[in-house]
Parts: sequence; C-alpha cells; structure tokens
Amino acid sequence: MMKRLLAATSLILLAACGQHEAGTQTTADTAPQVEAVEQGAAPSADATTADASADWPPAKPEGALRVATFNVSFYREEQGQLLEDLMAGGDPQIEAVAEIIRRVDPDILVLNEIDWDNNDRPLGVFRDNYLDPAPVDGKKALSYPFIYSPNVNTGVPSGVDLDNDGQAVTEPGTRGYGNDAFGYGTYEGQYGMAILSKKRVFMPRTRTFQTFLWKDMPDNAMPTEYYSAEAQEVFRLSSKTMVDVSFLYEDQPIHIIAAHPTPPAFDGPEDRNGRRNHDEIRLIADYVTPGVGDYIYDDKGNTGGITEGEPFIIFGDLNADPNEGDSYNNAISLLLDNPVILDPAPASEGAVAAAERQGGVNANHITPARLDTADFSDTSENSVGNLRIDYVLPSRQDFQVVGSGVFWPTPDQPGFELVGEGWPVISSDHHLVWVDLRLKQQEE
Repeated sequence: MMKRLLAATSLILLAACGQHEAGTQTTADTAPQVEAVEQGAAPSADATTADASADWPPAKPEGALRVATFNVSFYREEQGQLLEDLMAGGDPQIEAVAEIIRRVDPDILVLNEIDWDNNDRPLGVFRDNYLDPAPVDGKKALSYPFIYSPNVNTGVPSGVDLDNDGQAVTEPGTRGYGNDAFGYGTYEGQYGMAILSKKRVFMPRTRTFQTFLWKDMPDNAMPTEYYSAEAQEVFRLSSKTMVDVSFLYEDQPIHIIAAHPTPPAFDGPEDRNGRRNHDEIRLIADYVTPGVGDYIYDDKGNTGGITEGEPFIIFGDLNADPNEGDSYNNAISLLLDNPVILDPAPASEGAVAAAERQGGVNANHITPARLDTADFSDTSENSVGNLRIDYVLPSRQDFQVVGSGVFWPTPDQPGFELVGEGWPVISSDHHLVWVDLRLKQQEE
C-alpha cells in the first residue's frame, strides 16, 4: 500500500520545494497541478527522438553515452518515511519508478525530489534493492557503483521571517517552517536530489553552491521591496543547491551540472518564486558561459565557473518553459538560447496522445506537445496543462546527439502501465528524459 499521501488534500506535498504564501491558492486549485511553470522551445535540428515503435524505449546506440534526468516524486510527509517505504518493499510508486529506470538504463542519472539524509541511505537502498541485478554466483554487481546525494537547502531553517507572516518559524514539521526555510521543506532534506553513475566519479572535483547568497548575484531579480533587510542578508539563492560533479568518459572529464530550481508559483504579486527560479537558472547559465561567472563562489570559497573548453551536461527539473506557465522573464531562454548549450529537444508520441486525450488548456499551448515532460492539471481555473520543464542540455562544442526521448509511452506502447495519467500518479507526474551522446572527437 502506498504510504505517500497522494490525495488532493495535501498542499504541502504539492509545494515542490517552493516558498509558499498562505491564502494565495486553494488546495482544490493546486492539487493536481503540483508545479505551475512554463513550457516550450522549438525542437533542435540536431535532435534525434524516439519513435512509436514496438521496441520502446529504443536501446542505446552502440558506443553512446546515455544520460537522463527524472523527477521521481520520492518525497514523503514525515522525515524518514521514504527510507521506511524503501526498506519495506511493495510500494507500487517506487517499483514503477525503478522499472522505468531499468528500461531506459541510463549511464548517468540525476534524480530530483528524493528525500535526503546525510548518510545517503534512501539513495543507497533504492540502488541496492530496486535497481541492482540479481546476484550471479553469489555476487551482486552494482548497477550504479557511484552515487552522490548533496546537502540541500530544503527544510534548512533560515532563522528569519521569509514569508512576511510576522514570525520566523524554526520548529520543523509545519508549512510555516517550510516557508521560512532556505528552500521549502517541512524537514531538512525533503525534495532532495541525487546522482547515480556507472562511470567513475571524481569527488575531489565536486563543487556545490548551497550557501551562495542571492544578493551576491550582480543585477539579481530579488524583490527587495518584499524581503526585509535581515532576510536579504541571509537568503540563499538555491532552493536546493546547484552541484557540479565530474565523471570520466572516454578518458575525458565531463561536468555533471545538476539543479532543481523552485517552481515559479505559490507566491503573490511580488513574484518572489518566479524571480528566484529565474536567477537559479541564470546561475547555471553564468556558470557555463565563458567570462560571465566570475562572481560565483562555491561552498568551499572557490570562485568562478567551469574552465572554458571543458565538456558539461546540465540536468534537472528546471521548473521553467518558454511558452506556458508563470516563468519570470522567460527564464529558460537563458539556457536554450545560449550559444554554448545544445538543446536536443527530447520528445515522445505519448505526450502528444496525452494532450489530445486530456484537452483543456493543452489545446492552446504554443510549445509542441511532443516536447512535454510533465503531466499537470488541464481543466481547472488555474490549470497549466502538460509542460516541458525537465532538461538534459550538453555543451554544444563537445557533443553530438545520436538519440533522445521522454519516457511517455502511448497507450499501445510497452510501459504505459508505468505512467498512466491523472491523479494520483502511478510513478511520477514528471517523465524521465534521456539523451544519447557521443563526444565529437569520437566522430573525427
């Protein structure tokens, strides 16, 4: 039996790690919606997408690197509950997510919304109990020998009043506490993130940006009229963190740059979450753009972005789309229009079929439905419909895209039983996004 509360009566679970303002939305309006964001971006000419064949999802092309991002909705009401669910077994949502991952079989996988603890226990149990193959001759080979779960800002108390309700809540377990935490979470580590890799990871090269202050970004979009001087002095930019982890592929170090910006929703006319989402995305863009990220400092005090010329891949649920939703100042264009970044535009026929079946606001979307990655509400007053918000974006100068897709089967394709549609969700309201890559030097 699923112990996670999926019913439409839980606004906290629908926070998706955003700072909330009491009284701005009703539970009935937001329950099926989860994260109100935009959708869009025309497909790249470089993209090769999965088709609606019986052999689906398609196997990884020989010699390619398959990388993926997946918001798995592994968050729970209570701290420690996810670990208990993982250890107990039999949770259909966890098993469906695991089956999706096994079918796509990425070499590098970034997970969003997996509850964190400082011993990597939920991630380790998920890997060991759900993703690893059966033992052979009494030995069990690790499917993902390298795992990493960074500290995140969700549920970390700020000690100040961030939601302007007149009090700074420091006792975990309530919505008020989440609103005053550096990133929305009713306990520390709720809605965390993780990386699983089949490739060797070089932890000494890892950089995290959990404590970078919003005020330290030049020309930032912080609504200073909303936040007190005290709040502005301590407010961290990342609602979780941005992380840069390096792995080795074909003897070449590659940067995994992963993030999960706050959704641009659950706020008021000051648009504090929309503005924060914009600047979280801008941090990624500045970090990979030569000569732009000199102001950035990591949690160890090192400054600057990545070294010019080093290959990178950006991963994550970025909660932004260029055509639909509530993004501030077309935030995702900072990445999709960046000349150093390649947009493979992963697609699926299942997303097209879902938009047609569900109708509602989907009929008026600008973005092609085949690019959608998330299945949100379609027919209520505040519906945003199905959106493109999950991304895998490699560096343009380094990679050739040889395949891509979104795990969103049509009803007649294998795996539809793992996604379905509607509320409550079977696996996640987001869909796994993968891209198959080769280094350009491999083709020379």
